[in-house]
Amino acid sequence: MPEMAEVQRGLQDVVALESRICFIDGRQGRLIYQGYDIRDLAARSTFEEVAYLLWYGRLPTATQLEDLHRRFGELRTLPDELGQRIDQMPVGAHPMDILRTAVSALALFEPEETKPGASSIGGAQRLTAVLPSILGQFHRRRSRLPPLKPRPELSQAAYLLYALVDREPTELESRALDVALILHADHELNASTFAARVTASTLSDLYSAVTSAVGTLKGPLHGGANERVMELLDEIGQVDRTEEVVKAKLVRHERIMGFGHRVYKVEDPRATILREWSRKLGEAKGDLRSYELLRALEAVVHQEKGLYPNVDLYSGSIYSLLGVPRDLFTPIFAASRVAGWTAHVLEEYQDLRLIRPTAKYVGAVDLPYVPVSQRG
Repeated sequence: MPEMAEVQRGLQDVVALESRICFIDGRQGRLIYQGYDIRDLAARSTFEEVAYLLWYGRLPTATQLEDLHRRFGELRTLPDELGQRIDQMPVGAHPMDILRTAVSALALFEPEETKPGASSIGGAQRLTAVLPSILGQFHRRRSRLPPLKPRPELSQAAYLLYALVDREPTELESRALDVALILHADHELNASTFAARVTASTLSDLYSAVTSAVGTLKGPLHGGANERVMELLDEIGQVDRTEEVVKAKLVRHERIMGFGHRVYKVEDPRATILREWSRKLGEAKGDLRSYELLRALEAVVHQEKGLYPNVDLYSGSIYSLLGVPRDLFTPIFAASRVAGWTAHVLEEYQDLRLIRPTAKYVGAVDLPYVPVSQRG
C-alpha cells in the first residue's frame, strides 16, 4: 500500500479552508468577528448588529439595523402548516429533535429561500428570526403556556426570553441574553459549522446545511456542556464540598465540563465576559449561589489540572437565572449560532469546492474470495 500522510485525529490543526468570518487567536485568547474583537462587540453591540456583520462583513448603519429589526419581526411567524406539525410532535421529545425536524420541514413551505447562492441571505434571515418561534411553539405547548405571538417590537434576545419563559424580560435580563447570543454567534470551524459547510459544498440548499448543523450540535461533545456544568453544581451543593467532589471525579477519570478547549491555550474570552454577567445577574436577583460555586470550581480545576474555563462554564448559570429550562440551553446555542452557520454557508457558496478529505486505510487488502458454499 502507498504511504499516506500522518492522520490528524479529529482534523486537529488541519487548515481546511480560508474564511473572512471568524478568527480565533488561541494563544492570546482573542475572538474576532469580521475584524472586530468580541470584547468590543459584547460591550457595545447587539445580536442583530452581529448577525448583520457576519452576513455582510460590515456593521450596519442605523437605517440598515432598523430594517433588520423590522425584517426579523416580520419573519417570526411560523407557516400554519409547520405550527400544526410542531403541535403534533411528542411533548416528551428533546427540543433539539424538534428543532432539527422543524428546520428541515420549514424548507417545504419556502422553496424560493432554499435555493443555493447569494440570494440565500433571505433564508439566513428567516432561519435566524424563526428559530425562537419554533422553540417557543413547542415549549409553550408542553408547558401549557399561552400561545406564542410574533412580538415584532422585541429584540431577538427579548423575544427569545418571552417565547421561552412567557414574561416581559427586564432590561438587564434582555441584555444578559443578548451578550450570550453575541458570544455564541460564531466560532470558526467548530463541528456544527463544518458540517454546514460540508453540506453546502455539495451545492445543497441552506436549510439542508442548517439541518446538518443542528444535528451536529445536538451531540453532547459539542452542545450540552453547560447542562452538565449545572448538573455538577447540583452534585457539589455547597462551596466547601467543591474540592472533595472534583478530586473524586478526577480519580475516576471523569471529565469536568466547562474547562479546556481544542483551540484556546489560555482562558476563553467568552468565559471572561460571561463570568461578569453571571455575577451581575445573580446580584440583581439576589442569588449568587451558582456564581460562587462556579468560582470555587474554577479555582479547584485550575489547581488540579491547570485548565482554564471555556464558554460553557458560566452560560448555564445565566440561562438558569433567566428561568430557562435546562433542556433548552443547547437550543438557545442554536438560536445564536444560526447566524454564524448561515454566514459560513453563504461564504461557501461564493468559493465553492466540494469538501472531500481522505482517510488512511488500515483494513485488510488482497483477501481471497471464497464462494459462499465453501465458507465455514
